[in-house]
Amino acid sequence: MPIETFEFQVEARQLLQMMIHSIYSNKDVFLRELISNASDALDKLRLESLRNDELGEDVSDLHIGIEVDKEQRTLTVRDNGIGMSHDEVVQLIGTIANSGTAKFLKELKEAKDASASEELIGQFGVGFYSSFMVADEVTLLTRRAGESRGTRWESSGEGTYTVETVDDAPQGTSVTLRLKPEDIEDKLFDYTSAWKIREIVKRYSDFITWPIKMAKESAESTESTGEDGDGNGDSPREVETVNSMKALWARSRDEVTDDEYSELYKHISHDWNDPLETIRMQAEGTFEYQALLFIPSHPPQDLFMQGHKRGVQLYVKRVFIMDDCEALMPEYLRFVKGVVDAQDLSLNVSREILQQDRQIQLMHRRLVKKVLSTLKDMMSGNPERYATFWKEFGRVLKEGLLSDFENRDAILGVSSFASTQDKEGLTTLRQYVDRMKEGQQHIFYMTGESRSAIESSPHMEAFQAKGFEVLLLTDPVDEVWVQSVPEFDGKQLRSIAKGEVDLDTEEEKKEVEAEREKRQQEFAGLLTWMTKELSESVKEVRLSSRLTVSPACIVGDTHDVTPALENMYRAMGQEVPHIKRILELNPTHPLVTGLRTAHTERDADAGLAEAAELLYGMALLADGGELSDPSRFIKLMADRLERTL
Repeated sequence: MPIETFEFQVEARQLLQMMIHSIYSNKDVFLRELISNASDALDKLRLESLRNDELGEDVSDLHIGIEVDKEQRTLTVRDNGIGMSHDEVVQLIGTIANSGTAKFLKELKEAKDASASEELIGQFGVGFYSSFMVADEVTLLTRRAGESRGTRWESSGEGTYTVETVDDAPQGTSVTLRLKPEDIEDKLFDYTSAWKIREIVKRYSDFITWPIKMAKESAESTESTGEDGDGNGDSPREVETVNSMKALWARSRDEVTDDEYSELYKHISHDWNDPLETIRMQAEGTFEYQALLFIPSHPPQDLFMQGHKRGVQLYVKRVFIMDDCEALMPEYLRFVKGVVDAQDLSLNVSREILQQDRQIQLMHRRLVKKVLSTLKDMMSGNPERYATFWKEFGRVLKEGLLSDFENRDAILGVSSFASTQDKEGLTTLRQYVDRMKEGQQHIFYMTGESRSAIESSPHMEAFQAKGFEVLLLTDPVDEVWVQSVPEFDGKQLRSIAKGEVDLDTEEEKKEVEAEREKRQQEFAGLLTWMTKELSESVKEVRLSSRLTVSPACIVGDTHDVTPALENMYRAMGQEVPHIKRILELNPTHPLVTGLRTAHTERDADAGLAEAAELLYGMALLADGGELSDPSRFIKLMADRLERTL
C-alpha cells in the first residue's frame, strides 16, 4: 500500500511548534509520557484478553522495552500491548479532536512561566507530542491485537506526517525518536545514555505495574532474547527490569515517599501538578480491598463539560479491570483520582454488573465517607489547604447536596460560604450557627450573581441595620440545593428574598405593633389600588418590614421558585409557568408616602398609574430582574424627568 501524506490540523501544528520551541522546562518528562502510554496499552490488552477468549494473543509476557542506539542517535519505547489500527493512528495521533483546543492554545501562549505551561499541557493530555521536544523525527510502528497488518506513522513535526500500511509489524506499539544532536552533546540530556534512562524511569515510572526492560551496559550475556539486542548487529546483551513494579497502595506508608505518591497520581491522572491531598484506605474482613485516592490541586479544564470522565481505576488482585470506574465514585466527587484494588471481584466484570454489585456499592459508600472525612480533617487541621480545595472544587462538591441524601449532613459540614460577617474569607454553617443572635431561629441567605449584587440588594437593608448575618450564595448550584436542604443543626435555612421578614424581638414587636396597624390602615387604599393596577405583573402589593432606604422591592412567596431558577430550567429546555411575585413598599420613603398622598387627593389622575409602573420597574431592576418592555419604561422615565425639570 502506498505511503499517504497528511497535514496536521492547524491547532496540532501550532501545538507541535510550541512543544518544540518553548513549552517545557524539564525535557525528561517525555519518557514518562511514552511509558505511561505503553502501560495503558498493556492494561487494555490484559483486560481485552479477559473479556474476549477469541483474541488469541499471548499475554504471558507483557512488558515495556526501552532500546537506545548511540550510533543511530535513536531511542525506542516499545510495548506488546493492544496496539492501534490504521484509522486509530490517523484519528488519535494526527489530529487533536477537542473543542477546547483553541482556548487551550491561547492560554498556553499567555502562560507566564514554564510551570504554568506544564500545568496546561497536563490538563489537556497531549503527552505523545512531548516527543518532539527531544526528537527531530518520530516514527511510530503499531499493529492492533487481532489484526494481521500494521501501520507506520512518521513525522518531523514540521506540518505533515506520513502513514503507511506494513506487513511485518509486531503486535503492540513502538515509538522511535531520532534524537536532536544538540541534546546528545549535553550529558544532562543525553537520552542515549543508559544511566540517564534509568534515572528517569526510577524517578517517574518505578511504580508502573508492568516490567520496563532494558539491556545492561555490561558485557554479553547468555540470558537474553534476540529482540532485546543493542540494535547494532552485535550479540544481544542481558536484559534487566529497571522498575520495581511495586503497587504503592499495597505498601505501608513508611515504605513510600511523597514523591512516589505524586508520580503515581501524575501517571493515572495525566496531571503535571502534585496532588493536594493523598488518601490511603485499607479494608479488611469478609471483603478486602485497598484504595489510594488523590484530591487534585487544580481542576481539569473539562470538569464541568458533558462527558467528563470520572471515577477511579479498578484493579482486582493487582490486575487492571477498568479506568474511570464511575460506580466507585459519585458525580459530585468526579475530581477524585486514584486506584482501588479489590480481592474478590470477577475479573470479567462489566460496567452494567458493577452498578448492581453489592461489594462495589459497599466500597462506594466507604470511599465517599473517607473522602468527606478527609475534607473535614483538612478543614480543621490545614485551613490553607482546605481553602485551596474549596476554591477549586467547592462548586462541584455542593452538587452532592442534591443527589446524596445519605451524606448530605457531612457535605454541609465541609462546605463554606461567603457571608456578610467576613468581607474576605468564608464561613461554615457551624460557625454561622455559633454566632447567631439570641432567639434567632433561621439561617438567613440570599442567592445572586455576585457578592456585590447581593450586598447592594434592597432585601439586605433590614438585616444590615439590625446586624443579622446573611450567607451570600453566588454559584448557580446554590439556586437549586437551597430548595432541597431544609435545615442545619435544627435551624431552618431561609431566603431573605422570600416571604415576610420579622426581625424584631418580642419587646420591639409590642412597641411597634400599634404603629404598624396605623400604617396598614393609612396605606390600605393605595395597596388595594396598586395591586389591581399592577395585576399583570404582581400578585400582591404590601408594606415591607425589610426596607430602610429603598422605596420598594420584589419578593417571592416562601415556596416560590426564584427567577434565576426559572431561567435555568428554561435554558435546559424545561417549560415552567411564570410566577408572579410580590411588590413590597417602604412606608417611610418619601416616594411612597407622596404616592399615597397623591392617590388620596386625585385617584383618577392617569399619571398615578405611570408612577406605580415606574416604582415597580425600579424595584424589578434593583432585584436583578428584566423588564418586559424596557422601551416603555425608558419613555415613562424620560417624560417624568422632563415634567420635573
